[in-house]
Amino acid sequence: MFLHIDIDSFFISAERTLNSKLLNRPAAVGSRSNLEIFSRDRRNIKLLNINSGAFVTPVFHSDFERTFKNYFVDKTENRDKIRGIITTASYEARAYGVKTGMPIAKALSLCPQMVVVPANYPLYHKLSKAIYLFVKKQIPEVEQYSIDEFFGSVDGWIKDEDVEEFARNLKEQIHKKFKIPVSIGIAKAKYIAKLATNEAKPFGVCYVREHRKFIENIPIEKFAGIGKGFSKKLHSYGIKTLGDICRNKELLYRWKLPGIELYNRVCTECSGEIRKKEPRKSIGLSRTFDAIYDFEEIRRRVVIMARHIAYMANKMEVNPQRFELKINYNDGSKAKVGIRNDRTFSEHLLKEALLKLLKQAWHINCGAIKLRVSVSNFTNSKKTLSLLNIEEDTKQKNLDKAITKLRSQFGLDILKNGNEV
Repeated sequence: MFLHIDIDSFFISAERTLNSKLLNRPAAVGSRSNLEIFSRDRRNIKLLNINSGAFVTPVFHSDFERTFKNYFVDKTENRDKIRGIITTASYEARAYGVKTGMPIAKALSLCPQMVVVPANYPLYHKLSKAIYLFVKKQIPEVEQYSIDEFFGSVDGWIKDEDVEEFARNLKEQIHKKFKIPVSIGIAKAKYIAKLATNEAKPFGVCYVREHRKFIENIPIEKFAGIGKGFSKKLHSYGIKTLGDICRNKELLYRWKLPGIELYNRVCTECSGEIRKKEPRKSIGLSRTFDAIYDFEEIRRRVVIMARHIAYMANKMEVNPQRFELKINYNDGSKAKVGIRNDRTFSEHLLKEALLKLLKQAWHINCGAIKLRVSVSNFTNSKKTLSLLNIEEDTKQKNLDKAITKLRSQFGLDILKNGNEV
């Protein structure tokens, strides 16, 4: 039997633990692309990487105090402009039509009395980790699926007839200890438990006793793992609900692995497993901003992003062998370039490679609006690394170790390249 534990409106629920004035009123957490890494002033930026899971990513943060005015409001010549999007809205705000991903300006036009607070990701990560550790004491097998979702298997631990009472007690214990409301779905199949949580919200428990009856009329779009492309394909065959999937086993099995996996996830009553922590396969960092036409400014930002990526790679003690750079432009065009190397990784090597890639990807007379830098293909085997530059690379690696130690203690911006400033 699987439990899916989903924190209700997590970010705003977390803020309410610090500020009781946000309780029982329309409130939301907002965010915008974190551009403080590009600041020429020192911000004492730190890396927070205490969680693991399918959708939990590390965050860079500083102690800079954010308010609605200094974080969301940009001053222009004519008027102040509110930037940013809604990350999480309380149920009171949702009643006015406020949704995740909605521009804050639009959300406030729908609900002028709503309080919007800047996102505080260190708080959310620390609370998420604490709740995960607490749940792990109650359930032997737990998977952190995202920052606000957990799966647990109670097979051999809790009897089926006792599982609903166990879930209700767990829900109350979490609320009492952390002041955080959660909803819990229960089913014999892992991802059906996740569907059940939608029925349990807010602050409830839903136990799926009749698998096929429960899923019969649920639209396919609501099932985790069915993307837009697969959804379109299913619709072309007249498959609109999860019940339709179960009635088309032969068709799904003809689609080989993707179809077989989907059928089994949806229709097999006892399916799924708790995934163990898997090593990260890539490290990426992206930032979106107003259009920039100045090549030197984009060059500066690529170098800064390389510094942050290199710090993560050095902290993880991995040796990436593929570097990629992606640029989105304001005319809708995109450029994605990459390079593979077999040398010992260092910050210097990454910056050198990315600047070469930037020359390939740069579109003259187009404004860049988004940058993404990523590294992948990790190897820790010295047998696969080139010996041609071993002396130089070893020196750079030793330098990286010393610099990483300093940045861990004093912030990532304690040491910068001259061309960053």
